[in-house]
Amino acid sequence: MIGAMRVAVIDIGSNTARLLVADVDGTLEPVREERTYLGLAADILRHGSVSPPKLDDAATVAGRYARLAERLDADDVAAVVTAPGRQGRASAELVAALTKAVGQPVSVLSAVEEGRFAFLGATARLEADGGIVAVCDVGGGSTELAVGTVLLGPAWVRSADIGSLRLTRLCLNADRAGKKAVDRARQVVERELDQFDAPQVDLALAVGGSARAAGKIAGRDLDRDDLEDVVRLASRTPAAKLARVFGFDAARAETVLAGAIILSAVAERLGVTFRLGRGGLREGIALTLAGESAARAA
Repeated sequence: MIGAMRVAVIDIGSNTARLLVADVDGTLEPVREERTYLGLAADILRHGSVSPPKLDDAATVAGRYARLAERLDADDVAAVVTAPGRQGRASAELVAALTKAVGQPVSVLSAVEEGRFAFLGATARLEADGGIVAVCDVGGGSTELAVGTVLLGPAWVRSADIGSLRLTRLCLNADRAGKKAVDRARQVVERELDQFDAPQVDLALAVGGSARAAGKIAGRDLDRDDLEDVVRLASRTPAAKLARVFGFDAARAETVLAGAIILSAVAERLGVTFRLGRGGLREGIALTLAGESAARAA
């Protein structure tokens, strides 16, 4: 790719750490992607902060990703931490450990920044005249909903401190969740999503691991009935069987139910069918990073 800029994004999230290395030249072409399960949100819920062993795990993974980005000749690297950098008593310790491991400052994304980057990454391949678009990103520790247009970007962004891993640990920590546990989870989600009074939209995209998991079960187009089907299946099926049948890893299988409950609640508010988005947070950061680097070089 002549004229392309190679960038890398190290993303430390509530469920997983991920690396994206991509060539950007107007469009984004992934070169290498990596993911490692960390489960930081569960640690924060259990201890009120990220425990020392988890700090070491996160730093080790972040350092490995930084070295891999260097070996792949990334021109610029962005390292970010999402909800774990905003939640818990020792978030500053987490950021310090990651910064030392990566060898450069690590940015704590605000909830609004997280929503905006997810919107940019999810809508990058859409036509400019596609109307009003909503992008929902259900992470492990938080959920973001951004609404806007391809040309002007997101104009309305909301975030809630509830995600698939966080909801699982709060309400659904059993292999088969009964009706009472599911009902309690729905009540928690309704309370947390109280501010998700989104404008009317023409298209809704769902991004992130929870959306991809629901898509493996019910397909790329997910209306509320489809998501409720996922809720019913996941509430009655042991996580190990979900993993075996649908090809999830063990950690993702445990949070499929919670993710579907959250997505179903958002779909009801939007009143439209979700389509699985191609790209999200990391792609949005990569595109922004490449644009900023090109502007500095001009």
